[in-house]
Amino acid sequence: MRNGKEYWNDRYKSQNTGWDLGEISPPLKSYFDQLKDKSQTILIPGSGSGYEAEYLWNKGFQNVYFSDFSEVSIERFKRRVPTFPKDQILEGDFFKISRKFNLIIEQTFFSAIDPSLRKAYVHKMFSLLNPKGKLVGLLFNKTFNSPGPPFGGTEGEYKKLFKDYFTIRKLETAYNSVPGRSNNELFFIFEKKEI
Repeated sequence: MRNGKEYWNDRYKSQNTGWDLGEISPPLKSYFDQLKDKSQTILIPGSGSGYEAEYLWNKGFQNVYFSDFSEVSIERFKRRVPTFPKDQILEGDFFKISRKFNLIIEQTFFSAIDPSLRKAYVHKMFSLLNPKGKLVGLLFNKTFNSPGPPFGGTEGEYKKLFKDYFTIRKLETAYNSVPGRSNNELFFIFEKKEI
């Protein structure tokens, strides 16, 4: 089944991982480089190869949480970053995570889940964040002709989807995307509303 655990394990095993840049995404690296509070709790759902988690960990962010349900991606991450705390690797269904975080990083996870789960995604992000917490990352600013994943979307769709639960602090075309994604991804900062 598309989007099931075995589907993603098979994609990693066969190296059918077109979303994987082989390094941290430049827009996220730029954002991380200006973060000051290294004690904040950070979740990266659908971490995959975990370049973002690795980068933050190596910069001294001690409360970074890697989350994925693909055992293959998790084992590869553990081998590549052996110093990363095992209890900060959350294996399993994102929708079952129950901790609270100050910051959640979106990097290809939203585009990997079926669009029927997008409202549940918004509600879950809202529930996982502490007051004034932020959801930050990248979203595709395009639609795809082939069946997903990835699943795309538009700026208007995202505004409508998130506006009831998040204050949109930033939602704009990323200026420093990798060449293959130039003008096709939006960098965003959404802050949890008080509801």
